[in-house]
Amino acid sequence: MNDRTMKAVLFDRFGGPEVLYVGRVPRPAPAHGEVLVRVRAFSVNGGELAVRSGRLRLINGQKFPQRVGLDFTGEVVALGTSATGVAVGEPVWGVVGRASGFGSAAEYVTVPAERLGRVPDGLDLVSAAALPVATTAITALRDKAALRPGERLLVRGAAGGVGNAAVQLGQAYGAEVTALARAANLDFVRTLGAHHVVDHRTVPPAELGLFDVVLDTAGTDLRAFRRLLKPGGRMVTIAFDQTRPAASLGYIAASAVHGRSRVRFFSGNPKRALFDALAHEVAEGNLRPVVDTIFPLEETAAAHRALEAGGVRGKYVVRVD
Repeated sequence: MNDRTMKAVLFDRFGGPEVLYVGRVPRPAPAHGEVLVRVRAFSVNGGELAVRSGRLRLINGQKFPQRVGLDFTGEVVALGTSATGVAVGEPVWGVVGRASGFGSAAEYVTVPAERLGRVPDGLDLVSAAALPVATTAITALRDKAALRPGERLLVRGAAGGVGNAAVQLGQAYGAEVTALARAANLDFVRTLGAHHVVDHRTVPPAELGLFDVVLDTAGTDLRAFRRLLKPGGRMVTIAFDQTRPAASLGYIAASAVHGRSRVRFFSGNPKRALFDALAHEVAEGNLRPVVDTIFPLEETAAAHRALEAGGVRGKYVVRVD
């Protein structure tokens, strides 16, 4: 096969997981400040489902073919000019840059060197692909909420990729963690370190009590969860309601000027310092990768379908052979 091309997961129209296929695209070369990485694995993220289905077509455009894949693990195979901080042969994890959209679902990817970190010794690259998303949990709890020991933390979507990391980190940071998940996942999130587990389908928000920090990963019913904050409490969300994006984002913006507490919203876009922090949490034993199922590249559509069905425990990871 021509070594100037590579396999990548593509779609030519918006729709369900069935629109995804493995095709061939030009193999990239690292530009100034970039690194070429041989991808070993990537995980499936909720934002990709929204883009693939067309719910965010006004943001991501309608030019095809489009690609999927946000995070990845792999080995450095080449450096562009002035790329520093990593060496050829090193095992790394990272994310594609925000300006590049998606594209890590492929045999190779080029990224700015600053968006890579070294995978700690002892982690295999396939299971490690479940962890880049944990940088979002670190940012939410450490930087946005400034979570302190002894505080009450509520994690919504506790069984998912960001949620399971937030439960682990919240416990490690000394918080009293309440985890919301579906009934079938309650025992699972308890093993992650949650002090209290609640079935979100049977217990309404008003019955949960008050919290110092609320971490939301769903983006819906923000008003109801905002009411659970104690005086001085902080709410962080990493999502918005994709069925009503304008209204949802408008409410988040309005919370900064109306009411006793604002909703802090951000979208993870980590750089090297945050990946170094992730490696530190892993080395300290505060965080471990949680992989639900590993799929081969040719079954990326099945991984999307599984995430859409709900009930994931940790991350669905796709292996690139």
